[in-house]
Amino acid sequence: MRLILLGPPGAGKGTQAAGIVEKYNVPHISTGDIFRKNIKEKTDLGVKAKEYIDKGLLVPDEIVVAIVKDRLEEADCKEGFLLDGFPRTVNQAGALDEALTNMEVSLNKVVNINVDKEVLVGRAVGRRICKECGATFHIEFNPSKEEGVCDKCGGALYQRADDTAETVSKRIEVYINETQPLIDYYKDKGILVTIDGQQDINKVFDDIVKALGA
Repeated sequence: MRLILLGPPGAGKGTQAAGIVEKYNVPHISTGDIFRKNIKEKTDLGVKAKEYIDKGLLVPDEIVVAIVKDRLEEADCKEGFLLDGFPRTVNQAGALDEALTNMEVSLNKVVNINVDKEVLVGRAVGRRICKECGATFHIEFNPSKEEGVCDKCGGALYQRADDTAETVSKRIEVYINETQPLIDYYKDKGILVTIDGQQDINKVFDDIVKALGA
């Protein structure tokens, strides 16, 4: 099963990715993780990418695509993979298609988890994080037993400075504007499945499995 997972910040992508990886026994490939690995191991591509990052510049598509392609050619991707965080643009999507064609494989589906902007803002603004252990709570959907205190370690809970309605709203707007062309690209190819991410977590996963048809 060769998949791409799309979804805005706060859509529950991480939770669903974990379920997909377990059910279909495929590696979860996060662009951020493979970038960090290449830079840490000082591969040729990692060194090139770091030059741009150190200058505060965006890493060019050809380097991003080459790093992803290298990862997809590893043995654990032979039977499939779940791409998360890539592609981000139509240009990258076209380059990925070309790379997969050269590997004589193709994508099965692109899973798009859809959640209304107002719901996403509510999820982020109500989020509380433990200063000690990093556990995450929500004042409405997953409150701690004692207000402001972590259930797991007793640490103090805090709200991230950038979890304000205004900042989160802007973050989601940027995502929507950047991702819509990508959604249209895969819709035109007939491999996009859109899942209602506002349901119970288990129902979201069930719908993903049904959409994948396996």
